[in-house]
Amino acid sequence: MPRVTNPILPGCYPDPSICRVGEEFFLVCSSFEYFPGLPIFRSRDLAHWDQIGHVIDRAGMLDFTGIASSGGLYAPTIRHHQGTFWVICTLVDQGSPITHAPGRGNFIVTATDAAGPWSDPVFLDVDGCDPSLFFDDDGRVWAHANRLIPADRAAWHDQCEVWLRELDPQAMQLTGPEYVIWDGAVRGGVWTEAPHIYQRDGTYYLLTAEGGTEIHHAVVVARSQSVTGPYEGNKANPILTHRHLGQGQSIIGVGHADLVEAPDGSWWAVLLGMRPYGGYHYNLGRETFLVPVTWEDGWPVLAPGVGKVTCSVEVPFASIVAGKTPGTMSAEPCGTALDPGDLRWTTLREPWDTFARRDGSAWVLATSPVGTRDVGTPAFLGVRQCDRDVDVTAEFTFSGLLRGNAVGLLVRQSEKDFAAISLRPPQDKESRGPFSVVVDHAQGGVTAEVNNQGLPGTEYAEISRITLALQVRGQDYTFGVMGEDGRDGRGDGGNAELGEYGDGGRAELGEVGAFVPLHTVDGRTLDTVATGGFLGLWIGAIAIRDSPSDPPCEVRLEKFTYAPVE
Repeated sequence: MPRVTNPILPGCYPDPSICRVGEEFFLVCSSFEYFPGLPIFRSRDLAHWDQIGHVIDRAGMLDFTGIASSGGLYAPTIRHHQGTFWVICTLVDQGSPITHAPGRGNFIVTATDAAGPWSDPVFLDVDGCDPSLFFDDDGRVWAHANRLIPADRAAWHDQCEVWLRELDPQAMQLTGPEYVIWDGAVRGGVWTEAPHIYQRDGTYYLLTAEGGTEIHHAVVVARSQSVTGPYEGNKANPILTHRHLGQGQSIIGVGHADLVEAPDGSWWAVLLGMRPYGGYHYNLGRETFLVPVTWEDGWPVLAPGVGKVTCSVEVPFASIVAGKTPGTMSAEPCGTALDPGDLRWTTLREPWDTFARRDGSAWVLATSPVGTRDVGTPAFLGVRQCDRDVDVTAEFTFSGLLRGNAVGLLVRQSEKDFAAISLRPPQDKESRGPFSVVVDHAQGGVTAEVNNQGLPGTEYAEISRITLALQVRGQDYTFGVMGEDGRDGRGDGGNAELGEYGDGGRAELGEVGAFVPLHTVDGRTLDTVATGGFLGLWIGAIAIRDSPSDPPCEVRLEKFTYAPVE
């Protein structure tokens, strides 16, 4: 029987929601401040997933202005009803209240094709987050979400409740009375969230998460004979959690589940989890996993007979696809360059055409005064880190990189926590000194220049190309450059030396294809355990200039490669 590797979506693809239409499954995940938002995937066997687009993919659909890292798009739900796909989601600005804030809060979009185009968002005049939709057999549509219980009536800190209200699908407005249907399965359990309602054999089921989306995460379930309640909790709650297993497990923090029935009548759950390594750290973020579901005595049993999420799972109808491993995206990063049209490219808060354009197989970026520490849209093009061990290169070409401009390769957690290597011209306009290769490491909003190397052979000459590189081996993020003949711009192929590293040996920059390491950053300073927030790491190219008064430069990202290391 085919075994599917978990996670089915590696890298920062959290808060999965799934639905089925005929023989196909559709899945959407949170994306926070990244643009395009809400990546959407399609599969016929729950094993091989093709990204087919994004739900939020046009300028002006949503306003991300001022939304800092780990704000933005939280916990979408996807459903299909009578030929239309529905996605309901929350745009969160952690710096301002969600309730009734203009352009913030819960919204709905629809499409007849999951690949798009999706409609413009319609905001609902209601508070809370992690919304969901349930289409009942009688034609009524019910919206539901979680919210914090006010302190004056909460039984414990961070107690949440689930509200339910009817939705008029034509007017796109909530109508009728509100019902509070759930306030937690475990006394003292925090953050009851991610509610989803299903109907099976005349019984309504409410599936929620609890415990917070980290190591204490859990899945709980309740049921009722009426959609509006009252709901009784399962005596077995939580029906799935790894919190009792401790921090040393290969998978932790499982929760935020959504159920789907396959064409053969089997049931499955997608949910998030994390894979720690190098200690209690999970740089890849919260990923999407798969477990089987059975029904016993009128209750769902997740991961029956095992009771936990495993590193692989048997899926009887999973297909065997030549050259593809079950449990990986069919367009997984490989050693070849990522084409500019690849759907995994993301920017921050706004579309890439605000600072870049496509030119064949290359990107052309205009250096931007918006930097890595700014809550804005820097000239950054990145992809999720999906592998513990990976080699990344960014090959830039340019004609005259002016003072105050730079190109770089960035590992990003947030505006406050990142690491980058960049090429910078001499800072003094009159200087005839060398270009510099600089490694910066930001922790908690404080940026330190941890390495600065003059680039040999660049005195008295303009260079026109450089390949910045990153080797990730577990928690070691080693920044460097790739050697090329003619690096100094004079085309003589000389073997210029570049700095000291490690044991004090000197690397020869002129060796074609050789990786020249400059500095290693400890990845344990970049994951959410160390920094807070909800994100995994992104790796990408950035083009910057120091201030708006500096003249911009155009640079070409000729090739960007992401090559997992087996």
